[in-house]
Amino acid sequence: AVLRAYLRLVLFALGLLAGVQAPGFVDQYSKRVSAHYIEATKNFAGFERTAHLYFGGSVEALIAHHEASPDAVFKDEAKSVAAIYARLKKLALELDAMSRSLFARIFHVAFHPDKAILDETIAAYSYTVPLNQEAILCGLLAALLLALVAESLLIGILRMGQSAIGVSRSSRARARTQQH
Repeated sequence: AVLRAYLRLVLFALGLLAGVQAPGFVDQYSKRVSAHYIEATKNFAGFERTAHLYFGGSVEALIAHHEASPDAVFKDEAKSVAAIYARLKKLALELDAMSRSLFARIFHVAFHPDKAILDETIAAYSYTVPLNQEAILCGLLAALLLALVAESLLIGILRMGQSAIGVSRSSRARARTQQH
């Protein structure tokens, strides 16, 4: 019983420590998304000016014009413009996802992140133990969830073990009564 209590405390502490990391990790991911968006916007600014000047602001028309050009350089440039434009739109969606509630951001980063930005964030992540309301809430929720899951698994395993022992004992008792 004492060992089980200590195990419960250790699991709770591990859940707490892991949980307080979530808001900081999401914040670092969000900052990377923002930095990539700013960089892509700067890279795309010249093409956007050209689209406004000659195509009424339509980037798609600019790309189509480049693709239709007999000049191989313009055709090749269309691919670059389209790639930067697609990246910019994707980053805008990521930036929008990072402006939602904490739990929506955590869910997004956990299940629908930009893979390259997630990998960058993981590689450069610096562990922190922030003492703000979001981190404490996430830590407590993660700790409680981990403790409940572990406790449920442990109870389930113990009950299965007790059932197996009970079946084994009753089988042996029946065998003894049959022998007599």
